[in-house]
Parts: sequence; structure tokens; C-alpha cells
Amino acid sequence: MFAPGLFAGQVVVVTGGGSGIGLATAKQLRQLGARVAICGRSEAKLQTAKSELTAVAGAEDGVLAAPCDIREPEQVSRFVESVLERFGRIDVLVNNAGGQFPAPTEVMSPRGWEAVIRNNLNGTFYMTREVATRAMIPAKRGRVVMITATVVRGFPGMAHTGAARAGVENLTMSLAVEWARHGIRVNCVAPGNNIRSSGTDQYGEGALELARKATPLKRLGHVDEVARVILFLASDRNDFVTGSSYRVDGGQALWGDVWPIDEEPSEGT
Repeated sequence: MFAPGLFAGQVVVVTGGGSGIGLATAKQLRQLGARVAICGRSEAKLQTAKSELTAVAGAEDGVLAAPCDIREPEQVSRFVESVLERFGRIDVLVNNAGGQFPAPTEVMSPRGWEAVIRNNLNGTFYMTREVATRAMIPAKRGRVVMITATVVRGFPGMAHTGAARAGVENLTMSLAVEWARHGIRVNCVAPGNNIRSSGTDQYGEGALELARKATPLKRLGHVDEVARVILFLASDRNDFVTGSSYRVDGGQALWGDVWPIDEEPSEGT
């Protein structure tokens, strides 16, 4: 399915492309012939990632790496402009940027809630709308892949990101209908919290082991496994799938629980 040159001539934007799932996806895209533009908030990560992406295909002119805080519409606009100035088109957008932190809801501050919503929901909207209106709608074609999380049963312990990611899944369905007439396919990939990546590594080995035990396949997933699903949805091999969400979680959403529930009922229960 992923034949050499599958993305030849195409330009792909990957947000949060400096590490983790984003970088793994960008590498595979480069291997398949795409020119890739990555963004993120860490200049150091971006430059390291740029070197790795250049090494993949041996051509620096096929890679653009620029800082962009997706929470800020003005920065999003400048980044998209820089991609269009450099490459002249955007065929695919992979909305990978995001972030969250563990916190029981009763101790979550309004500021903490807002920070995650701005990043994971608002930022995704800003980037998607900018790329679509500046590049994809005029071209009457495009592929958008949203990277969220497995939230089908809620997201206990991180309700802020659960709410934001659910919002992105609904946005995916809305845009799939609105933009079908423009030849744009919009889909969602939802990794489980059992994917070993730079994002989940920050929670520690204990949390990852709980996630592994709660996974029917009894192992952790890898970023490359998530990237392969993203590539299918981003490619022209996908022409009749839109508005869908694909879980990449080893069956965890069907069975396992990783958030411990206090056995003591609260007053009034």
C-alpha cells in the first residue's frame, strides 16, 4: 500500500513534528517522497528533527521547520504563509500538536483547564481553518488528519484533554460534511495512552505498565504503528473515508481501565 513515491510532489504540514508521533509520521512521509513542513514551540527540538528529516531523504530543500504556537492565530497565519511561500501548496495537514497533564478534576484550576482547551481544541481549529482556506479549498482537494486520544469512554484523570479531544472528533465530523464539496477528506486518529512516545513517557513507567496491563494485546504500541494509520488516511489511497475516527490502542478502549477509582463512596452517595 505504501509504495515508493506515494506522496511524491505533495506538501504535508505536521504540527508538533519535533518529536513523538509527529516526528515518526514526518519521517515516513519523507521516505515516501513528501516535502514536509513541521512546527512546534521548541526551536531546539525542531532543529534536531529537521536534521533527522533531512537525513531520511538526503535533501534539505524538502524540509521546513519553523516555530509556531498553535494557540496564537497570528502565529498560525505566519507559519502557513511561510509554508506556501516555500512550497507553493499544502496537500495534507496532520494536526498532531497537543499536550496535557494528569490532574483529578476536583483540583484542576480554571487556568489549567483553559491551557489544555486552548492547545488541543482551539489550536487545532486555528491551524485547520487556516490551511483549508489558504490552500485546500482553493485547490479543491486535501487531506486533514486530526490526532486526538482514545476518549470513547471519557478520560478520567485528564478530563480537560478528554473534553478537548472529544471536541476535535466532533469537529472532524462537521468538517467532513462541510468540506466534502471541496474534495477535502477529514479524519481522526485516536492513539491510546498505551503508545510509548515522548508524550506518554512523561507519565512514568508505572503509568505505562498500568496501560499495558489494561490492553488486550498485552503490550505497548509504538509511534510508527500510529504513523502508518495516519499515512493511509493522508494518502490518495483513501478516497472514500471521511469523518471517521480510528483508534490505535490495542483494544484498550474495549476493555481495560487504567484510572483507579476510590473504593470509598463520597458523602451523599
